[in-house]
Amino acid sequence: MASSPSDHWHPAAVYLYALHLDGPALAWEYLRRHPDYRLDWHRHRGQPRVSAQRWGLRLLEDPGRDARDALPDWLAGPAIAQIHPDVDPPPNAPQFELWTLPGHKELRQDGSRLRLTVRTAGREVRMALAPDLWEGMAYTSTAAVGRAGGSIRPRARVLADDLAFVVSPEASIPALACGRPGPGPLLEMHTLQALDGTLAGASLREVALVLHGGDVVAAGWHADGDLRAQVRRLVRRGQSLMQGGYLRLLQNKPFEQGRSASTPNVPAQNDLHF
Repeated sequence: MASSPSDHWHPAAVYLYALHLDGPALAWEYLRRHPDYRLDWHRHRGQPRVSAQRWGLRLLEDPGRDARDALPDWLAGPAIAQIHPDVDPPPNAPQFELWTLPGHKELRQDGSRLRLTVRTAGREVRMALAPDLWEGMAYTSTAAVGRAGGSIRPRARVLADDLAFVVSPEASIPALACGRPGPGPLLEMHTLQALDGTLAGASLREVALVLHGGDVVAAGWHADGDLRAQVRRLVRRGQSLMQGGYLRLLQNKPFEQGRSASTPNVPAQNDLHF
C-alpha cells in the first residue's frame, strides 16, 4: 500500500544524508522545516530579500531544497573567499579558469554579488567573484570572515587551504572513506526524523514506534519510563533548533564525514549549474 503524505517521515533511509552534513548544512535542515519560514518563502519568493534577515539569511532559500542542493546565504555564515583581478601579477600568476575547477559548480547572483560554490571530494568552497573578474585573468584572493565571531586566523587558514585545493591545476579528487557514524550524526538524523513526525501530527508514542520498533515500545513504553523521556527530549531538541537554535550550528566544525556533495537535479531560478 502506498504511503500517505503523513507517513513521509517513516523510512530511516530518507534521512541517511543527514549523517554527512556539517553545521551550516544542518542549520538549513532545521530552518527549512519551520512553518513560518515556509510561509515567508511562498509569500515573498519573487522578492527573496524580504524577511530574509529575520531568519539569519541574506536571501530567502527554497525550503523544498534539502541541504544537498540548497545554498543558503547566511548573514553569520562561514568564511568565503573574495576573488579579485590581480592588478600587478607576477609572470607565473595563477589564472582564474572556471571550467577547469574540479567538481560541481554553481553560480548565483544574489542581487549584490556573484557567488560561486564548488563542491568536490566532500568539501564545499564558496567564493565571491568581483564584477571585473573575467575568465583567464590573473587573480588574487582575500578572506571574508563571517560575522559570528571566533578566531579569524584559524578560519582564514582553513579557507586558504580549501581555495588552494579547488583552484590548483594539479588538484585531484581523493577517494573518501566514510566510517561508522558516531553519536553526533546519529543524534541529528533521529532529531530530524522525530521533528518531521511531530510536524506531521504524530504522538510521542508514534515517533517511538518508528524510531525503535514495536517490540522495544511494547516492552519499555511507560508514563515515567526512560524511553518516553528520551523521545520527548529528542522532539523538544528538534523544536528548539527549528525555532532559532539552528543559528548556533553555523560555526560548528564539520563532522568527520564532511558535507554531502550530491548534484542537484533541478536548477533553481536565477541559478546556473555546470
